[in-house]
Amino acid sequence: MKLRMAENSLFAVLLRRRWWVSLAVAAVIVAVASALLPPDLRVVGSLACVPFVVISAMAFWRQRGLPAPAEVERLLAQAAGMAWPQLEAALRAGFVREGHSVLPAPPGADLLLERDGRRVLVGARRWKAARHGAEALQPLLDAMQRAGIGHGAWVALGELTPQARQVAKSAGVELLEGDALARLLR
Repeated sequence: MKLRMAENSLFAVLLRRRWWVSLAVAAVIVAVASALLPPDLRVVGSLACVPFVVISAMAFWRQRGLPAPAEVERLLAQAAGMAWPQLEAALRAGFVREGHSVLPAPPGADLLLERDGRRVLVGARRWKAARHGAEALQPLLDAMQRAGIGHGAWVALGELTPQARQVAKSAGVELLEGDALARLLR
């Protein structure tokens, strides 16, 4: 049995925020416990901050390699202003930094990545589209099927429809958007 946290629970929301937000909540709990509880219960009341300290540590660990929100905005704005050859070069450099070999891609895909025997097809030419629907993913999915590759990645600056997200999830296509795309372009 795999345990999953509810997506909109307090702790799940705090995990998606910057790490210091959970630490600030923990500090508020300690301050309130110190101010409102009798002296003999202050330590016990302050222990209520422990889950928030743990969440802060987990968020810090997850965010250790991510760019700051201002840098994410800057990098995504830069990507929006690039022409395809510039973006392709930036993506290639990012994938190489992550340890992938970038190979010639079959028709329907823009990049073919290989690392540790695992191959991934990347679709990126429509990165500037304001909205990506399931039909936009179809050439990449067809290329994956023709090449017999079970993993793909889709680069998007714009919004993906719920149907596109569902199709990507069911087909094994990772969505490179927002923070993940900014980290790659760094």
